[in-house]
Amino acid sequence: MAEETTGTLEDLKQLITPDAVEAETEAAPAEPKIDAQGRAYATGKRKNAIARVWLKPGAGRVTVNGREFESYFARPVLRMIINQPFEAAQRKNQYDVMCTVVGGGLSGQAGAVRHGISRALLNYEPDLRPVLKQGGFLTRDARVVERKKYGRAKARRSFQFSKR
Repeated sequence: MAEETTGTLEDLKQLITPDAVEAETEAAPAEPKIDAQGRAYATGKRKNAIARVWLKPGAGRVTVNGREFESYFARPVLRMIINQPFEAAQRKNQYDVMCTVVGGGLSGQAGAVRHGISRALLNYEPDLRPVLKQGGFLTRDARVVERKKYGRAKARRSFQFSKR
């Protein structure tokens, strides 16, 4: 059997050097995650839509599935949703965005692109985390459509009842 040694807390405190304690309390700043082409990558999700987003410094062009986002997202509300992270971080027209989106409808796709842009911005500039977090842009909205049940017209709606 191994011999057990007992000691006091003072003995343990002497083992820890002051430099180790100082380094532990001071958190290291987050490093940007940028690829060889100078882009930050992130994935955004909303409902059934998945967006792959690449972000790089530029004039503010947004390309979705090879098309300008004004033609892809024709409704102004969807364009506003996509620009929200840039406005919150005060980085309007400073980054070019290239993204591919699959699945879901236009509303879900716009939400997925917004989520992806927010995460890519965070990868490019980690200091923006408090601003994006406070705006709720980093949270994945987990709400999805409830599935249809058997014996029902839809997820919860019953078939019409008639006594006859």
